Amino acid sequence: MTTPTALDTDEARTRLHELTIIDVRTPGEYASGHLPGALNIPLDQIQRALPDIRHATDRGDLLVVCASGARSENACRILAENGITATTLSGGTGAWAADGHELHRPQGASRATWGMERQVRLTAGAIVLLGLLLGLAVHPAFQLLSAGIAGGLVFSALTNTCGMAAMLTKLPHNRPRAADLDKTLAALRNR
Repeated sequence: MTTPTALDTDEARTRLHELTIIDVRTPGEYASGHLPGALNIPLDQIQRALPDIRHATDRGDLLVVCASGARSENACRILAENGITATTLSGGTGAWAADGHELHRPQGASRATWGMERQVRLTAGAIVLLGLLLGLAVHPAFQLLSAGIAGGLVFSALTNTCGMAAMLTKLPHNRPRAADLDKTLAALRNR
């Protein structure tokens, strides 16, 4: 396995015309704004897209992006394990926007949803509050819900992974429609 390499936002902007860009965020996150020319292939669909991604890298370099750079690093590792060289964008789409670079939004996009980090914060906070309230009103053992979330957040920070985000990506509003993914893979083949 190779270590993924990274481009900063200015390097990526300079090379946009020569890169195939794959955004591995959820479709809703992608619809909220993405790098110009980026195609949306969510991280959990990368395995399905491997033949088309491999074909695309025969024609040029591949840049993988996400919100902060963590998911794109995971995607680069999966690609490297399958013999595909890819580069990640340091800081992800968040750094791209913070540096003042343009974000594209699909016309007529109706699926804009909260970013994954925001969804995780809402879910974690709601479970912590629920555990505390049930612990006071029903039985003190319900406070273990809150303790479990706290432990999960510590583990997430130490390992730079997020099990809650992995579970939330399975929800229907975070899943790509089959036709959308097929259309994206066709666009990738025809580049």
